Amino acid sequence: MTGIIRRNLDEKTARDYAYSEIVEAGGFVFLTFCVGNVGESVERQVHGALDNMEQRLKLVGLDLSHVVKVDVMMKNPWNIPAMEKVFHERFRGHLPARKTIATEFAHKGGEQGLQVQIDAIAYRG
Repeated sequence: MTGIIRRNLDEKTARDYAYSEIVEAGGFVFLTFCVGNVGESVERQVHGALDNMEQRLKLVGLDLSHVVKVDVMMKNPWNIPAMEKVFHERFRGHLPARKTIATEFAHKGGEQGLQVQIDAIAYRG
């Protein structure tokens, strides 16, 4: 692959926000703002974020086994064990390097809304 390719899942994201959801560069694929199941339990939100990540990876011919690094933003760091349980289920032995950060989210849904967001780097190889 030559050059840099930037993509968004829909035109609204490209038009309304100042980021690309998927960036391909030099054999790497960078994914940002993977979220899902907002307002549900932390475990369901981690599953939702990974579903969203898989959807994006599929667009570039990859899957979760290609993910080499993730940054997980969580509203409550005491929920890390729930996130790790889901990671073991979903990554099936291909666990990426990980950084987990506690943060507040300015997102619709208020206090019970967004609890988990994941950014990822995948390697095409």
